[in-house]
Amino acid sequence: MNLLIYKTKTELLKDLAEYIITIGEKAIAENDCFNFVLTGGNSPKELYTMLAMDYREKLDWTKVYFFIGDERNVPPGHESYNGLMARKSILDPLNVVADHVFFVDTTQAPEKAAIEYAKEISTHFKGADLSFDLILLGMGDDAHTASLFPGTEVLGNKDVTVDSVYVEKLSTYRITFTAPLINKAKNVAFLVFGEAKAEAIKHVIEDQTKNPELYPSQLVDPVDGSLTFFLDSDAAKLLDN
Repeated sequence: MNLLIYKTKTELLKDLAEYIITIGEKAIAENDCFNFVLTGGNSPKELYTMLAMDYREKLDWTKVYFFIGDERNVPPGHESYNGLMARKSILDPLNVVADHVFFVDTTQAPEKAAIEYAKEISTHFKGADLSFDLILLGMGDDAHTASLFPGTEVLGNKDVTVDSVYVEKLSTYRITFTAPLINKAKNVAFLVFGEAKAEAIKHVIEDQTKNPELYPSQLVDPVDGSLTFFLDSDAAKLLDN
């Protein structure tokens, strides 16, 4: 595990953007494509805008395939749909063509949407190992990541797939990568900033006895890949080391 702590969010985002470009360059050089999984929510918007504006000439974006690590069970045009946020902040500004973006079809029932999304991913990888070049993750103040929330059934899913999950505290369904699918990635990076995340970060990183039912981000442990935490000083303030 790599732990990177920055004084400001701006410094963090700049370094993370450069990290993404470096991984993308390597993937394209080796396989002529870069399979990049985006995280949702509000945290990555500024990062995506930065990539689209300041780094558009730094990478051959025509060879990047974009995926969404989890999705809310709302219509595709809804303001809370992660795919819409990604479209506005990075996909449209980079003029990414439709067949290079994989959205969750939330016009279907959650279980069906998860099954179909898993099929699309499998088809893209053409029978090869489902190992993304980079999965970007956020973390909530309850230590959830993607849509792996505390106490939910999906935490026990051992399959390398996409699953639907009912999140009782939100009274809604989500569609999410399972922990085993995340852990197949070549690189996983957490983007976490703000004092509200400090307690969750402390438990996820420093707890000697793991309790992923309570702190689901503890499930993220790539089998053969790298794991990097990009934190600002506020998020890291409770860490002992």
